[in-house]
Amino acid sequence: MKAMKLVIVLLLLCLAGVGNVMADRGHRPHYRSHFSVVIGPYWGPWYYPPPPFYYTPYYPPVVIERPAPPVYIEQQPAAVPAAPAPDNYWYYCGAAQGYYPYVKDCPGGWQKVLPQPPVQR
Repeated sequence: MKAMKLVIVLLLLCLAGVGNVMADRGHRPHYRSHFSVVIGPYWGPWYYPPPPFYYTPYYPPVVIERPAPPVYIEQQPAAVPAAPAPDNYWYYCGAAQGYYPYVKDCPGGWQKVLPQPPVQR
């Protein structure tokens, strides 16, 4: 009787463990490794055909087209218009008997006078 209880308990424990073993089946990778030891030259597997031979693809020759040389056209320099001559006048005030910028205001009006170099002594 004791042996029968022991067998039943062991079977129940095994059944409880089987559920846990099957639950872990797909959650981690199972790696398989294959190796072989070769003594002597290796000729490859005799049952596989050799790899196919592929020709190198045809590429057309490279054509280099040289661009035409640049054409330079010489142009005459543009004529610069002459700047208007500055007013070469001195302004004289008769009332103050002096020239602008020494006399700032002239009550009688300014007279345009051609500039004259100073007299050499």
